[in-house]
Amino acid sequence: MPELSVVIVAADADQRAILQVLVDGTSVGQAVLTCQTFPTSATDPIVRKIHAANPQIIVVDIPADNAIPALRTMELLQHEVPDSAIFAIGNLNQPQVIVGAMRAGAKEFMERPTTTTDLIEAFVRHTATQKKTGREIARGKVFTVVNAKGGSGATTIAVNLALALQSSHGNTALVDIAHLGHCGLHLNLKPSFSVGDALRNLHRLDSSLLESFMTRHSGGLQLLAGSNAPTTFDPSTSEFARLFDMLVNHYRYVVVDASSRLDAATRLVSNMSQSVLLVSQTDVNSLWSAARVQQYLAETGKRERIGLVLNRYRKIAGFSEADAASAAGVKLLWKVPNQFSVISTAIDRGVPIMQQGHGDMAQGFHGLASVLTENDLEVKRTTWSLFKTV
Repeated sequence: MPELSVVIVAADADQRAILQVLVDGTSVGQAVLTCQTFPTSATDPIVRKIHAANPQIIVVDIPADNAIPALRTMELLQHEVPDSAIFAIGNLNQPQVIVGAMRAGAKEFMERPTTTTDLIEAFVRHTATQKKTGREIARGKVFTVVNAKGGSGATTIAVNLALALQSSHGNTALVDIAHLGHCGLHLNLKPSFSVGDALRNLHRLDSSLLESFMTRHSGGLQLLAGSNAPTTFDPSTSEFARLFDMLVNHYRYVVVDASSRLDAATRLVSNMSQSVLLVSQTDVNSLWSAARVQQYLAETGKRERIGLVLNRYRKIAGFSEADAASAAGVKLLWKVPNQFSVISTAIDRGVPIMQQGHGDMAQGFHGLASVLTENDLEVKRTTWSLFKTV
């Protein structure tokens, strides 16, 4: 007997019929209801029918010519039918649609047209996850760290933030998408594989293969390293979207070191992110660059996701934190004090501040991690004297 009850939502009649045949053909799932229109509100009769069907999975077909109604339906159903997992089917050559589906709550994104094999694999992953945990796992959250200009300290922030998240919550990945990756050096690791290897193997990438590309740090953090040499490999934004779709299904938190990379891939990953940490110092050149970078990132996303992190912070007479935030054009999220000698020694030794447990500095990165995850954990925000936000 089929193990999973499935509702299909597809505006196109042919696609709806094909999906029903494919779902029933898996022998794992059974289509208990098909819907020909996208519901728009909680009072829509289709929502009531889906409630009554009590599906374990809702498959939503995203039309290539107009994705917005399908994405809005996914957001609605995630809220109104929270116990059902939403699977999206769409065009893998439309990265913004993949991002939209991820943010709308899709647990899986499959290529359109899909196959019985694709559905079986997705159903099995869903079933295995439920049996392992006894509950539905929420998709992980992405935090992207970007330099306002070269040398601002994005890699240091990303590495220590990732270690702080791993220490407090576990199941954290650090992904280095810089054109020339330095995260491995900061962690004193010698990765055998990189982001490029994962992107080249997307056609066969599953959880096991993804884990094989990761390099484990002694503290449990998983690193998907950046390239250790310049390369001509230029993956598409769709490929990045598919990789991160898998990462957020596998890890609770994903910290991305974009360093000084400013291109379509960084904008795409930033759009996927819960928060973008724009790292700057308080000099005029850095803040001028920060304003331009945030404008670039906000062109295809939301500015409110971007927060300013002032690195090597020191008080300047007549120039306040509010002035810095105003110059950069985004709210101030965090401040890291100017302890350059401590940080530079940590980098040279390959022993990050978090790994050393270095008093105030380590406490500060724990504080940053707490701010970023406070809504997840429903805990009160902690005040940190040296790293206090405005």
